[in-house]
Amino acid sequence: MKAVVVTQPGGPEVLQVQETPILAPASNQLVIKVHAAGVNRPDVFLRKGKYGGAPTKPGLVLGLEIAGEVAEIGTAVTRWRPGDAVCALVAEGGYAEYTVVDARHCLPVPAGWSFEEAASLPETVFTVWHNVFQKGQLKSGENFLVHGGSSGIGITAIQLAVALGAKVFATAGSDEKCQACEKLGATRCINYNTHDFEAELKDEGLDVILDMIGGDYIAKNIRLLRPDGRLEFINAMQGPTAEINVMDIMARRLTISGSTLRPRSADFKAALAADIEQHVWPLLAAGAFKPMIHKVFPLAEAAEAHRLMESSAHIGKIMLRI
Repeated sequence: MKAVVVTQPGGPEVLQVQETPILAPASNQLVIKVHAAGVNRPDVFLRKGKYGGAPTKPGLVLGLEIAGEVAEIGTAVTRWRPGDAVCALVAEGGYAEYTVVDARHCLPVPAGWSFEEAASLPETVFTVWHNVFQKGQLKSGENFLVHGGSSGIGITAIQLAVALGAKVFATAGSDEKCQACEKLGATRCINYNTHDFEAELKDEGLDVILDMIGGDYIAKNIRLLRPDGRLEFINAMQGPTAEINVMDIMARRLTISGSTLRPRSADFKAALAADIEQHVWPLLAAGAFKPMIHKVFPLAEAAEAHRLMESSAHIGKIMLRI
């Protein structure tokens, strides 16, 4: 089969299409004939060799989320059958014609959704549901802020938070991106290149903040939180360190946490998938969540997809069509 391989850590040019073997499924796995794969920021970090504690090994096939058809099932799989349309979270291997996945990490393609649309869901929905709703405990009537509102994570967080009754704020890097966030339901989106989001939101009070920026955003986030507020980190694109006032945390009983999804156990991801199917998939069926795809590239142009991701010029998801 054809797959996009990281030949060595580096720039987009290190991504090359190569012939690789199709793996046989273990007893609890499926082989998926991939029709579409999402491109995500962790893919860029993995390509550079900078994601997580272990270095990226040459030969890695990137791709954390896919959609396609079940081609083969393991002996212990009972839910899925060959031909079923599924989307799935994978730890790697999505940029390929076929990939192997734990059957418990698959969800049915929502009715009426294309494979490209369905493949835009797993990485972002799993990340947002766990951090904002499971860990962050965002509730109806609370105020929520997501940074990077026009990213794949951002558009997912905005729509899910609005659907579940929160008042949503966002930040983004242009007026066009802010308009897109507000069309999705954000009450207000602040252009961080022209306005200070802390000054703009200081009178609102925030209950939950989802941050992928870090750096000087960290102290600002803490100052914006209401008593018992929750700050969740999923990245630190501007740096992981900051000077903060611990008394602010103590006086307002704040909770600061964070997570990365890829290293979590298969059992954790299976439980998360089941919770998402119970609580999020009905929202998709009801039309409360709409896919937003910026551009679809053919598999052979994965390097161009990465260049677009690194430019941050996109609004919504970047996808590969296999």
